[in-house]
Amino acid sequence: MSTDARHTDTDTGTGPRANPRATDGGAAPAEPPQEWLTWKERRARTISAPYGPLSLTGTHWLDDHPDGLLPGIPGHWRADGDAVVLTARPGDGITLDGTPAAGEARLTAYHGPVPDAPLAHGERRLVILRREGLWAVRAFDPAAPARTEFPGIEVGAYDPARVLAGRFRAYPEHRSVRVGNADGRERGLGLAGDLVFTADGTEHTLQVAVEEDGSLWAVFADASSGNGSYRFRFLRPPAPAPDGTVPVDLNRALLPPCAFADHFICPFPPPGNTLPFAVATGERAVRSR
Repeated sequence: MSTDARHTDTDTGTGPRANPRATDGGAAPAEPPQEWLTWKERRARTISAPYGPLSLTGTHWLDDHPDGLLPGIPGHWRADGDAVVLTARPGDGITLDGTPAAGEARLTAYHGPVPDAPLAHGERRLVILRREGLWAVRAFDPAAPARTEFPGIEVGAYDPARVLAGRFRAYPEHRSVRVGNADGRERGLGLAGDLVFTADGTEHTLQVAVEEDGSLWAVFADASSGNGSYRFRFLRPPAPAPDGTVPVDLNRALLPPCAFADHFICPFPPPGNTLPFAVATGERAVRSR
């Protein structure tokens, strides 16, 4: 499925997925579990890494630049079927696999870690992106002010009551719904099933995707969205057990990549994915400077 959660978290927002245990009604621990503290610290390192999501300074759609000239990026760029053609001069300073680019080069979409991207301009990494047949070039700059001046992530207090027992119910066939994206465009969001869980005595359902490793991915809002927390968040439960059971740890709610840089194209929650209660835990917002 196409998401902006592939390059830096991979496009960030994930980090390692632990396997939290659902609450069993026992007494709440006096302190957050160490695995959650480790998760929180690792997320902070991932977000603020040199080529993490804070370093994204632009996503330039080639259709928006028919002259082939991209803001702040040298060379001439054009889409050509299943590739992007870059025409560069030696003086442009663009390198491909560590070698100065000169003449034409055909480039395909890159899905790996940003630091390893084959295309660079000085310290910047240039990443070729394709969404629904349209091509873009992304620029990641470790010197981006959003990164160098990053104040940190506001994370709600750990709440053991928000580690819930869930069940995944797969759809007979995967489906796609059109949803708005953070860049103002509408794109398809692939969905594979429902994640059902009970919170505060009431059953709730989130529509989710299944990632390549079997883990789940939900885009959701809640009663605090836009009022104490970011307008929507991600949730990434681990792969369900063979019987469909899966822990739902709302303490691991994630800010989407677009919370850290305006140039990501995160999907908004699909219809029905707004929880009626406030999720006060997990990542809530970027701290104010």
